Amino acid sequence: MSSAKDLPVWRSKCFDPNVTIIPSVTIFHILTTSTVALLTKQFVKKTSMNPQAKLNQLAITLPESPKALGLYKPVIVVGNLAHLSGHGPIGVDKKLITGRLGLDMDVQAGFDAARLTGLSMLATLQSHLGNLDKIKRLVKLVGLVRCTDDFDQQPAVINGCSELFRDVFGEDAGVGARSAIGATSLPGKMAVEIEAIFEITAP
Repeated sequence: MSSAKDLPVWRSKCFDPNVTIIPSVTIFHILTTSTVALLTKQFVKKTSMNPQAKLNQLAITLPESPKALGLYKPVIVVGNLAHLSGHGPIGVDKKLITGRLGLDMDVQAGFDAARLTGLSMLATLQSHLGNLDKIKRLVKLVGLVRCTDDFDQQPAVINGCSELFRDVFGEDAGVGARSAIGATSLPGKMAVEIEAIFEITAP
């Protein structure tokens, strides 16, 4: 943004030579630039869609929150961070989607499984927090892909979950740090398992 010191000034011999006169057009330029920036920021803030509204816009219906299948909690909140345990892909028949990438599943099938996993994770968050609007951003995502030894497209598979979070929470808040790792075995032979950390508003 331009400032008075960056623009030419005039001194008049009719006045005190120590007095600097800034032309009115310069002041107008500074005020106009500042006003436009402020109005743009306010407009973006008002028109940005919250996660709950975004789900409706995308016609996404979250599944039931999955129950823990072992000695752990699906999510635990410490301070302003929500730590999600590993979630797996649950189909419309409420059964785990199983398979091995590179053997009996292709990348698209793995992508779809990762997206379903992301939906289960959102359901867990909504159930625990009461509202997805309490989520400020995704911090970290770790995705495990059950695959053959020579399969190397784990990131493309986990994109199914990453793209979902980006679409729901936004280009910045919905994209965090990430790891996509291949695994020879996962519980119940599930195709993918994903865990995450989210920053939330203070309780």
